[in-house]
Amino acid sequence: MAKGFTDEDDALLAELGVEVESKKIVSRTPREERIIAGFEEIQRFTEKHGRTPEHGEDRDVFERLYAVRLDRIRELPECLELVGPLDHQGLLSGASLTPQINTDDLDDDALLAELGIEIDAPQITELKHVRSTAEKKAAEDIANRDKCEDFETFKPLFEQVQKELDADLRDTRPFEMKAEIEKGRFFIVGGQKAYVAEKGETTINDQGRTDARLRVIFDNGTESKMLMRSLQRALNKDDAGRRITEPTAGPLFSDETIDGDEASGTIYVLRSKSDNALVVDNRELVHKIGVTNMSVEKRIAGAHLQPTFLMANVEIVATYELYNINRTKLENLIHRIFEPARLEIEIMDRFGRPVMPREWFLVPLFVIKEAVERIKDGSISGYRYDPDSAALLKHK
Repeated sequence: MAKGFTDEDDALLAELGVEVESKKIVSRTPREERIIAGFEEIQRFTEKHGRTPEHGEDRDVFERLYAVRLDRIRELPECLELVGPLDHQGLLSGASLTPQINTDDLDDDALLAELGIEIDAPQITELKHVRSTAEKKAAEDIANRDKCEDFETFKPLFEQVQKELDADLRDTRPFEMKAEIEKGRFFIVGGQKAYVAEKGETTINDQGRTDARLRVIFDNGTESKMLMRSLQRALNKDDAGRRITEPTAGPLFSDETIDGDEASGTIYVLRSKSDNALVVDNRELVHKIGVTNMSVEKRIAGAHLQPTFLMANVEIVATYELYNINRTKLENLIHRIFEPARLEIEIMDRFGRPVMPREWFLVPLFVIKEAVERIKDGSISGYRYDPDSAALLKHK
């Protein structure tokens, strides 16, 4: 019977003297149909990408499957005979580069299992959640956590980092290499901030690679004693994995102008003349630290009417001129350094409304001067004021 015609149509055509080409019906086994269908998928991949599928853990799971399948077809005479007539792209001429994998029945699930790939769906065409062994391992490394019993020690660090991110003192950047994983560094992995609290002695693993045991604290109050390479693997596999940079004020400032420089503003340190009991008892320690782009004298005019100046006149005790610097970032940096000594004080404004000024700190003047010098020479990164010792201490 000709394709598209009924028995009656064929008979009528014969009576009219029209030769009808009969279609040869080919019966194929389910295995043969599966092999042909699999080869056609390889052909479609090749046509779409302009190349044959390739091996490698960095390749898409389907591409890896097609690459193994193509190698096996090339190795089996029965497959070559079956799909040879369909090979208009010359796919069967290449040599196999795949390690020996038992793929006798060319079953997709079996091929995936041999490749170390998990599937959650029963059919290859329905794959929705596919993870390589490496991806599974990375997820397990992050998931295997314990409750952090001393999280209260680390909680302020996470809060401070978030403030610095909001103030643009820190940034997030793609993770690049394991050398970035050091004690005191912050990362974002699995949607959570991670802090490397401890890093053990560097060792050499069975593959001859350096590694170290870490104590990683997460911002949800958990921790993990993972290996450095485990954290590295998790960051690499996480499309949203990032490292959080160290805090910086941006461009540094100098004491003197040079050709082309323009003054950007002034750091000012003030002492209050308020009769508030807290201020009176700590007069030599209570300082307001700010940055302005106007003259300090103009900035403090009418101080006794402004709650930010504690509704009192002030004394200028130190100023530092700035050149080519972002004033907002610098002020945020200074306030971050002295955050532990921020003065908690409530003042009523002239309308009787309570206000809590945020730029006053219980800090000796000599420490403020040291902080400014460290900002100038670029060594301020990682320092924070310690009220107990009245000194700048570097994070360990």
